[in-house]
Amino acid sequence: MASPRVFSLQGQGLKFDTKSDIEPYLEKLRAIDGLEEVHLGGNTFGVEACVALADALKGNQTLKVADFADIFTGRLITEIPAALQALCDALITTPALVELNLSDNAFGGRSAEPMVNFLTNNRTFSVLKLNNNGLGVWGGTVVAKALYESAKLSKSEGKTSNLRTVICGRNRLENGSAPVWAEAFSEHGGLVEVRMPQNGIRMEGVEALAKGLRACPNLEVLDLQDNTFTEAGSRAIASALPAWPKLRILNLSDCLLGPKGGIALGTAFTKGSNPKLQTLKLQYGELDHRSLNLIATAIKDHWPSLTTLELNGNRADPEDDCITNIKDALESHGNEDALDELDDMEEAEEEEEPEHPAVEEAEELDREEAESVSKTGNESLSPKKQVDATADALANLMSKVSLGQPSAGD
Repeated sequence: MASPRVFSLQGQGLKFDTKSDIEPYLEKLRAIDGLEEVHLGGNTFGVEACVALADALKGNQTLKVADFADIFTGRLITEIPAALQALCDALITTPALVELNLSDNAFGGRSAEPMVNFLTNNRTFSVLKLNNNGLGVWGGTVVAKALYESAKLSKSEGKTSNLRTVICGRNRLENGSAPVWAEAFSEHGGLVEVRMPQNGIRMEGVEALAKGLRACPNLEVLDLQDNTFTEAGSRAIASALPAWPKLRILNLSDCLLGPKGGIALGTAFTKGSNPKLQTLKLQYGELDHRSLNLIATAIKDHWPSLTTLELNGNRADPEDDCITNIKDALESHGNEDALDELDDMEEAEEEEEPEHPAVEEAEELDREEAESVSKTGNESLSPKKQVDATADALANLMSKVSLGQPSAGD
């Protein structure tokens, strides 16, 4: 049963172009005493309708949740900034506001500016959801700068930031906006949840984000799925893990961690800096048996509460010892069902065996002799004679190399 303090048009497929279109619904909204939540997703609002809605919400003293996700379907990109500006400005002085959700609206970068006044000047809200808005580098930078300025204003007034959750995935933020986000995160040191999946952020951007998030000791949820880490980004997150002792959920799936990056993370896990971890997602990260064994050690020694573990798509056979070790570690805590399916694992790459020292020596002699031949005038010979001279020199060198006598058992 819906709460009497909630106004919802969720999923009704209504179209509001004018003030007269929306007025019958606004009468119902105004009639709710102590209104706490507004949910409008799955409908479409034009500029005039948004201005009327904004007028109805402005000055509200009890509103906690403004859920404006998916409210501009079919609207022109030229309409959205003015409509968004009206809604955001109406919420600037809402003292009880906890959450603003603007996800799944095709803003593009040009619709970042209309949010700035709200993001900078309403310092009571704690949850910001901007998922799948197409902000791009420029729009992401504008939003991050506004959050940074908000934190600075709070500090100048002797107050701490109330921001606790930032969800900004699928926005093509890329490396260009990452340093600004890092600065904003560093200033909002009370952050508990940060989700930024599928943003095209590469290793340099990941390094910046990790540095900024180190200033957030209460971080419980970090989701950076489907960005590109490689070894450098993996090491940056590994170095930051000790700063997050309350971490419960870590999602680094589809991040191209790489074998060395996996080892860096696995080694950090074994230090026990994150004893409250409940969910770990590392799918399709090119992890091999070395990092998987380190994860097994971390589970056994430090993670009694790990109830969700996703490792599909990495470089190991489900029957390998490293997977058995992980299963045994989970079972030791009564969490044998934690490991997700392993039906798309890659074949482990064979490690190259080191060559015999004599072969390495021969190859080095080859290179030196080839350089010597080049420097002593062979360039004046015909191509065929150059090849013959080089071949004779290399054959002479190889005759000097001994691979040792075989043993009796060979």
